[in-house]
Amino acid sequence: MYASTVRGLLVRGMLAGLIAGLFAFAVAYVVGEPPVRGSIAVEEAQAAKDAAGAPSAHAGHGGDAASGEAAEEEEELVSRPVQSTFGLATGVLVYGVALGGIASLAFSFALGRVGGFSPRATAALTGAGAFALVYLVPFLKYPATPPAVGNPDTIGQRTTLFFLMILLSVLLGVGAIILGRRLAPRLGNWNATLAAAGGFIVATALAFAVLPDNSDAVQPGFPAALLWEFRVASLAVQLVLWAVFAIVFGVLAQRLLAARAEGTEATAPAQQEAPALG
Repeated sequence: MYASTVRGLLVRGMLAGLIAGLFAFAVAYVVGEPPVRGSIAVEEAQAAKDAAGAPSAHAGHGGDAASGEAAEEEEELVSRPVQSTFGLATGVLVYGVALGGIASLAFSFALGRVGGFSPRATAALTGAGAFALVYLVPFLKYPATPPAVGNPDTIGQRTTLFFLMILLSVLLGVGAIILGRRLAPRLGNWNATLAAAGGFIVATALAFAVLPDNSDAVQPGFPAALLWEFRVASLAVQLVLWAVFAIVFGVLAQRLLAARAEGTEATAPAQQEAPALG
């Protein structure tokens, strides 16, 4: 019975993630694409400026032909219109479904273990916790940057640091929950929650101090206003994703668990009367 309930929650979590992904895609396209296009325009303008200022070793000896060949080699395999529509939608939807499934499993574990909250309230707490641990905390250490803005030679290092921060954030969050539960019998729920939150903040601050900064994440001279717009848009996409997931999944989980509870209550009297019928 428990396994079937978890499976049902997993399916509903993935469905809620898909619906949340649709809303997130709309926000990403309307709010996020303009600063992306602006950053690409800045990069292209800087590249054209550098190319115009650099002397050509092949000037007068097929330099134009060589430039044409280079342009063909650098031509994008996927056009920007496709990247900003179908590609963006695919990425956001897959991201939403995957994280929705993971969040539903976290919900299954948290339900009834973090207080006497209803399924909807537990879904809201799960969504808020996932947003904070998976995105907000890593974002504070390594803010999002538009594509093709930082040093391309350090993309691998920056990606590794970002995912490492996500892993540390999630582990510290789980540790804070365990600490709060163990302190609750002695300190009470409120004081235990404050102590666990304080411990999480201190541990996160230490992680921020130990991990290196992305000093080359943004090239000098990049417009600060454009960078700010991109980061606000990135934050808005994640906020909408997790808010919609929490609302939709809360409704779906509430209905599923209520139906399972009614089925269990209806089965119990029949099982009690079965011996008497024999």
